[in-house]
Amino acid sequence: MIDYTEGSGRQYHTGISPETIGKYVIMPGDPKRCEQIAAHFDNAVQVADVREFTTYTGTLDGVKVSVTSTGIGGPSAAIAITELAKCGAHTFIRVGTCGGMQDNVHGGDVVIASGAVRMEGTSREYAPIEYPAVPDPAVLTALIKSAENAGRPYHVGVVQCKDSFYGQHEPELMPVSYELENKWQAWLRLGCLASEMESAALFIVGSYLHVRVGSCFLVVANQERAKKGLPNPQFHDTERAIPTAVEAIRILIRQDMQESDS
Repeated sequence: MIDYTEGSGRQYHTGISPETIGKYVIMPGDPKRCEQIAAHFDNAVQVADVREFTTYTGTLDGVKVSVTSTGIGGPSAAIAITELAKCGAHTFIRVGTCGGMQDNVHGGDVVIASGAVRMEGTSREYAPIEYPAVPDPAVLTALIKSAENAGRPYHVGVVQCKDSFYGQHEPELMPVSYELENKWQAWLRLGCLASEMESAALFIVGSYLHVRVGSCFLVVANQERAKKGLPNPQFHDTERAIPTAVEAIRILIRQDMQESDS
């Protein structure tokens, strides 16, 4: 592959290098959330800011950790996790927002993905569609334990991933409405908890790279509850979900240390 960095030693898209990042990385979509997440670290500093990819690095319990934004959607998320893995990162937790789908999923709840519907394009360029998009078991377990410890409402289950935000919210306006609306009904009947845009790509690319990946989200609102005239409060402060990811990283660090000592 051509070295587009011309020997700089930094990754082309993210601007990171092995010495600037930790092996554990939290991945929001919005670059503006990186500083908010980094505030949970000790001695965090910004180490890169290129395109949609902003990176801060600090420590948790004395271990070097990072936060890198991915932008919106699978293509940029795949680039971020690939370049981070090239620099030595091995554990990733996506934290972001989603829209609830089942009636019992309320705005302000946390959703932890146990799998993702691959209704997006990026993952198809890494694995056949028959291959499942699932998180690493250790990361999934750590996220569940973290959410339990926090005592806030949370749900664990399959999420739906797509490439078109407005295709989800205004499917009837799209030329392929016949497909979008019918498949949405299928996901509802199958019990999908929420809809978002990155987990399927991250799970599949993580499988290809042999790194650990998990994801959790703040539910902003629930369009199905709105359709039924049910109360549908909106929540936009991801601080409700960020501590779940941070504590899960702490849990994984402790587990990894115990395993290395045994």
